[in-house]
Amino acid sequence: MNRPLIVLLRVLLFAEAALIVGVAVWLVFELVSAPADSVASAIALFVLVLAAAAFVIAIAIGSLRGAPWIRGAAFTWQVLQVAVAVGCFQGLYARADIGWALLVPSVVVMVLLLTPSVRAGFARPEECDAVS
Repeated sequence: MNRPLIVLLRVLLFAEAALIVGVAVWLVFELVSAPADSVASAIALFVLVLAAAAFVIAIAIGSLRGAPWIRGAAFTWQVLQVAVAVGCFQGLYARADIGWALLVPSVVVMVLLLTPSVRAGFARPEECDAVS
């Protein structure tokens, strides 16, 4: 098993989890300090980010435990993150810097998740027996 690739995957997943928790904290600060045009929308956005943070934290913790389900969950999260990154490159308030900051780690994580050694590291026990 190529252990450094699994460590890199875990580091990236925990970094994503920390960043989305940071976004949730920032949203609370903005909600309290600046008047929102729509308080209901601001609260809904915060709840959505909080749910996403819980999802990414669960994936990161699952990666430490070697849980097989994290491969599909992490890949799904990366696809969503790529979609947000693409949105950051376009529109009236385009922010290419944020787009690249989201896109590059997502692509790296997707490549890592498809690497044979990482796949084997997170395989179910019965899959390991079938390969052997």
